[in-house]
Amino acid sequence: MAPTDREDGVLDELDARLLLLLTDEPRLGVLECSRRLGVARGTVQARLDRLVRRGALRGFPPQLDLAAMGYGLTAFAILEIAQGRRQQVAERLAAIDEVCEVHATTGQGDLLVRMVARSNADLQRVIDEVVDVEGVTRTSTSIALSTPVPSRVRPLLERSLDGPAES
Repeated sequence: MAPTDREDGVLDELDARLLLLLTDEPRLGVLECSRRLGVARGTVQARLDRLVRRGALRGFPPQLDLAAMGYGLTAFAILEIAQGRRQQVAERLAAIDEVCEVHATTGQGDLLVRMVARSNADLQRVIDEVVDVEGVTRTSTSIALSTPVPSRVRPLLERSLDGPAES
């Protein structure tokens, strides 16, 4: 069984090096990746295909700075929802453009929502839209003041270079 086909989802060193390369420079082509990694073009293409098939690699989107696009305010809301309504509420939240992501959670709330806005007044409008979603029973919102640790995967990929962690 090839290392990238492992059922446990652990990346091998070449997978990790390839993903690190694409994390740093997402516009690189397969040929340039193969040159930098010192492997055949077909090997890189096969690895990419397997990573996509496994769901480890979902695409190559550009990294966007929402503040530079006019959405300088980020907030998180914990939502409590009516029992059995998670899917319907999530679908309605997905229809709100400023809702960037929604996670089903354990603990006090049922859903954690990350949203953006242009100003405090705009955030109030977005919160009002969220609160109006049928099935939302209670919300608690916090505004992010800064992002000391942005979304990242590099440390996990670098750990894969050392081999799988013991479990």
